[in-house]
Amino acid sequence: MKDQNLATVERVYEAFAARDMKVISEYFADDVEVSQSPEVPWGGNYRGLEGLFQFLLKLVEQVESRVVTESLFAAGDHVVLTGRSQGRVVGSDATFDMPIVHLWELRNGKVIRFASYIDTPAMIELLHR
Repeated sequence: MKDQNLATVERVYEAFAARDMKVISEYFADDVEVSQSPEVPWGGNYRGLEGLFQFLLKLVEQVESRVVTESLFAAGDHVVLTGRSQGRVVGSDATFDMPIVHLWELRNGKVIRFASYIDTPAMIELLHR
């Protein structure tokens, strides 16, 4: 039987790909915490559903990307994804294919923490081309 947290995160990735904000909001806790390196324009620490949507809006204003999963596994209340982010910088012909790690923490079937890690120096270089 598939781990419930793993199944939830898989549905979140499907909703991200479809940009389905209604489904996304169903899987995140009201007090969710989102973080990514503040060195990228969409980075920082965000709290709550409003913060999540601010993060996602800033992200799609800068890059069009998709997640390619190499490994996705459950570890208790956590789910870990290793893979690649592939896409392009908005308003540019700069493309990327870089390693990523996403760390998810869930409680009662909802995401309470999401942290995204990318090759930050490589992304910053692309954004400044």
